[in-house]
Amino acid sequence: MRVLVTGSNGLIGSEAVRYYDGEGHEVIGIDNNMRAVFFGPAGDTSWNLRNLEESTRNFTHYDIDIRDRFRLTSLFESMRFDLIIHCAAQPSHDRACDIPFLDFEVNALGTLNLLEMARRFSRECTLIFMSTNKVYGDAPNEVPMMELDRRYEYANAEDWVGIDEECRIDRCLHSLFGASKLAADVAAQEYGRYFGMNVGVFRGGCLTGRSHSGVELHGFLSYLVKVAMSGGTYKVFGYKGKQVRDNIHSYDVIQAFESFRRAPRAGEVYNLGGCRENSVSILEAIDLIAEICGRQVNWSYVDTNRIGDHICYISDMSKFKSHYPEWRITRSLTDILAEMAESELERRVGAKN
Repeated sequence: MRVLVTGSNGLIGSEAVRYYDGEGHEVIGIDNNMRAVFFGPAGDTSWNLRNLEESTRNFTHYDIDIRDRFRLTSLFESMRFDLIIHCAAQPSHDRACDIPFLDFEVNALGTLNLLEMARRFSRECTLIFMSTNKVYGDAPNEVPMMELDRRYEYANAEDWVGIDEECRIDRCLHSLFGASKLAADVAAQEYGRYFGMNVGVFRGGCLTGRSHSGVELHGFLSYLVKVAMSGGTYKVFGYKGKQVRDNIHSYDVIQAFESFRRAPRAGEVYNLGGCRENSVSILEAIDLIAEICGRQVNWSYVDTNRIGDHICYISDMSKFKSHYPEWRITRSLTDILAEMAESELERRVGAKN
């Protein structure tokens, strides 16, 4: 099988490269390190590309911008793909408002380019699009909630499992990032439904793992671990630090993709996250990291919340689990944090040497 991974230097992309290379497949990765453009040196993913090139056997990297239709056409004309995992994106909820053209071109136009290349040259492939829960805008904040000592929580028992795919995607505040990803999300669905292609859309919550290049504007847990290990100060934006997210390890993300690949459903949409068992508030995460790392996390509070931010978001994956009952979460929140702390320590030691 020949696999194409976009955003192959990133968290989910690199996990996909390692997995499919390890399974003996040919893997083509495209990534032009735009994360360093979005976030500066802290977002640079070239270190992860070096790791991939050193640890894989059948992986080839191409420095291609997904906005470049000419180079994408040349690539797709030269080889056919059985599986395409599209992870390349401008990923920041906050950064988008400063770079609106770049954000929309990468997220919406770049995705359209990939979809159309697949339709023209690899029609029989399975294409997986990494969308986001930000396509729901702030509509999840309308769910009745209660404030507890360390977190917000859903007030009604029927909402306990979390937000499902029936949550509306319009008539709410998204952020420009949410809008660009929503455009891509709907386009991907349309290629599945209109053209009958095996396209799956996964609306991710907080995706994380040891390969995450977390920064203040994107990568909540990864950045929090970095701040804890460096002795810096973490800024909490609004909601008293009680805002809740569910976190899923990149390995479990790829296993969900693989379940879909084996039995694709054209144009289907799934929420993807750590679910209730891996949900945590910022205050709770600070306590957990202090326990795991053996050091207190310095943090300060900014009273203004991020525009369009979720107060409590837990992914309801009942639909996906009903379609693919063999899939399950294998990495607990404690496992995730311990792994990231170990990885950050290794990087710091390596940087000194």
